[in-house]
Amino acid sequence: MRSATNHANSQSIDMNALIFPLRSLCGLTQEQFAAKLGVTVVTVNRWENYRAKPMPLALRQLRTLLLELSQSQVKADQEIAHRLLAQYFPKDYLIHPAEPIATL
Repeated sequence: MRSATNHANSQSIDMNALIFPLRSLCGLTQEQFAAKLGVTVVTVNRWENYRAKPMPLALRQLRTLLLELSQSQVKADQEIAHRLLAQYFPKDYLIHPAEPIATL
């Protein structure tokens, strides 16, 4: 089993598994994603390869990015962002669910 990070809701959630789907949703390379978050490309690569965990500041940035994407004009992107929010930031999703999603 790969490493997991404790989330505020006391569930053990593997935050590393969020990185690649979120980066893909944004349509960004590792370099572009790193620049957007203000981290190095090495950091993004380590996150995606489970060699390091995102720190609390990075988690807040990832959450903010997902919240922005959940308001996308592209319906498919909205749905993916909502699914990721519900999975990785469930408390935020319960507070900010813009629209119900048929399949989570």
